[in-house]
Amino acid sequence: MNSKQTALAQSIEAITAVPLPGRSPWMDARVRFMRNRAAVISLILLSIITLLCVLGPMVLPHSYEDTDWNLMGIPPTFAAWHLFGTDELGRDLLVRTLIGGRISLVVGVLATVVSVSMGILWGATAGFLGGKVDAFMMRIVDMLYAIPYLLIAILMVTILGREFYLVVLVISAFSWMDMARVVRGQTLSIKSKEFVEAARAIGVPTWRIIFQHVVPNLLGIVVIYTSITVPGVILTESVLSFLGLGVQEPMTSWGVLIHDGANVMSASPWLILFPAAALSITLYCFNFIGDGMRDALDPKDR
Repeated sequence: MNSKQTALAQSIEAITAVPLPGRSPWMDARVRFMRNRAAVISLILLSIITLLCVLGPMVLPHSYEDTDWNLMGIPPTFAAWHLFGTDELGRDLLVRTLIGGRISLVVGVLATVVSVSMGILWGATAGFLGGKVDAFMMRIVDMLYAIPYLLIAILMVTILGREFYLVVLVISAFSWMDMARVVRGQTLSIKSKEFVEAARAIGVPTWRIIFQHVVPNLLGIVVIYTSITVPGVILTESVLSFLGLGVQEPMTSWGVLIHDGANVMSASPWLILFPAAALSITLYCFNFIGDGMRDALDPKDR
């Protein structure tokens, strides 16, 4: 063996001797998600919309309840910084759109957190215990599915009131069932895995197996369905607000603004155009992000 071959062999040995850094499944999912241009662009747009809704009303010179009697119902203009125009009461539409987005996003996130938590707890318990307990718990879910969701939500809001927290609770009460079914199906396949059997063999309590071994292995599917649940919850809140059963004046949301704009759409189309565009863009962003997460976390693609 000549000197060149010896040097090459030593280089190969040096390279193979250095351990390559491992990548976790979540790192692989992140790389796969970043390759999805639609999902990445949607994430950036959603971040911009969220920042505008949070910080915009603090920076703009108008308040969501201030009225300008000299500039009532004017179209978008740079005069007095009414960039989205004003409504029939002279209130700045830009600030009200941002405030409405803040309310809609907060309702969507809070209701989703509550419904996802309920769905995980219900579905994981039913799937892991199985037998008669599983049958009884899932029959309750089936009965709730048979109830007209929107009709009951309208009835509950009408009876209990239109306070912010009541809207969140009403939406959460009927939006957890899809998550429960998905989690239950995944739990049925996980509970037969070796690590679960090992935990049972050493006497780990059932509740610890569910929360420490089963639930952490459901995070992938939970993240996917959470990203899908948020736009559905936002749309439900917007429908309730459009029907006059959401937040009360002078507070507003995208549904309230769309309802107000629909009444004067022929004379002042900008009053419905801007909040409807904001709602549509936000829903599209959540849907594209959900698709990207589904493709990134799909076990078949790993």
